[in-house]
Amino acid sequence: MPDDSRYERGRAKLKQMLGTTGEEAIENIAGISPDMARYVLEFIFGDIHTRPGLDLKMREIAAVASLVTRGSAEPQLRAHLHGALNVGCSEQEIIELMIEMAVYAGFPAALNGLFAARDVFAERAAKPATKNNQKSRQSPRTEL
Repeated sequence: MPDDSRYERGRAKLKQMLGTTGEEAIENIAGISPDMARYVLEFIFGDIHTRPGLDLKMREIAAVASLVTRGSAEPQLRAHLHGALNVGCSEQEIIELMIEMAVYAGFPAALNGLFAARDVFAERAAKPATKNNQKSRQSPRTEL
């Protein structure tokens, strides 16, 4: 039996961190697998991201750094770049993070991360300011 409190807690945390980008991603996942969408909400956002010990900014920095090092998760990287900006990271902090990634992940991964960040910055600059301004112009495939 599903745990509705985990689901609701996860949905609220997803909205807080990723805004409409996250909501679109969950809708896209649910269109393929409603169970997977529920697992993402309950486990990642309902259990892990609500734990004490790290603030949301630190969690998004960790997510962005991890996704940059993977080098094969651009839709998820873009979503978490939006998330990082939503929870208080500045554009300059994200740029510095990409420079740091050059040391540990290599220049190709860091440059790809930098280009993804540039695109996210431009998307956000092109839109009117709203809370969690994430209605994205990226491909219809929004993923976490």
